[in-house]
Amino acid sequence: MIHIKALQKKFQNTVAVSSIDLQLEEGQTIALLGPNGAGKTTTFRMLAGLIKPTSGSIQFDQVAPSMDHRHYIGYLPQYPQFHGWMTGFEFLILMGELSGMSKAEAKERAELLLTRTGLDEAKHKRISGYSGGMKQRLGIAQAMIHQPKLLILDEPVSSLDPVGRRDVLNLLKTLKNETTILFSTHILSDAEEISDYLVVMNKGRVVEQGHVHDLEKKYQKQVIKLAVGEQPDHFIQTLETLPYVKQTRQEGQHIYLETTDMDATRASLLSLIIDKHLELTHFSIDKTTLEEMFLEVIGFEASSDHD
Repeated sequence: MIHIKALQKKFQNTVAVSSIDLQLEEGQTIALLGPNGAGKTTTFRMLAGLIKPTSGSIQFDQVAPSMDHRHYIGYLPQYPQFHGWMTGFEFLILMGELSGMSKAEAKERAELLLTRTGLDEAKHKRISGYSGGMKQRLGIAQAMIHQPKLLILDEPVSSLDPVGRRDVLNLLKTLKNETTILFSTHILSDAEEISDYLVVMNKGRVVEQGHVHDLEKKYQKQVIKLAVGEQPDHFIQTLETLPYVKQTRQEGQHIYLETTDMDATRASLLSLIIDKHLELTHFSIDKTTLEEMFLEVIGFEASSDHD
């Protein structure tokens, strides 16, 4: 749906975004991940037409390069601003009219979205009395008022409590069926829960991207998680001498073994535990998490920069 080619943004002598190439498919939910300062918000602002790229291009399918593509985009900034003296209903009607809709169309669309976002009972209350989660859902409603092809959400749940966060995540799950969603988040479990496609940025560049299941396969490590009742001295050092064990680490009572051969390591490990008469209290095959993948990607990038 969108082709982004060699997108770059400089602020004086600082390169905020450097030569990004992306293709966003219609109907996807795409999570943009990256540490603070990675260039996520700058990328979003360029896509939303709020700032112009220094170089590169953003092209929507079926939209001529010379045409303004902002009508196809709904945007929720990280820190949305509202007129607290307005009601939610009044605010959405205003946003609809600013998008080119008639007042009657804006009212009809506002009614629908207030119901969709769970704000129907609060639609005539002043926004100043809304909770953080309610304001965030209202912000998503205003971004959806003109039925955009692409919904851009900058950190939509970062400032919310667990209840508000769950409300917004559930809302995004329902919106997946009607529009393409591009959002950024620091909460990696949220990205894993609702995304189809992941893009990782670091220092203004895209350092990894792909479908969630493809990245899971690419970064999946063979890890055994175990715990024994009374861990003898030098037990971890003994584990490190087992064949095929690449690496060990300890977190509390649990020990994690990364191995190149799961079956061989499991057999050697169980023989060791039996020989030493240890009480095995936990044994499982652990899955590489999205957080571990993220840290590995960012770590590799930092190492290559250092080198």
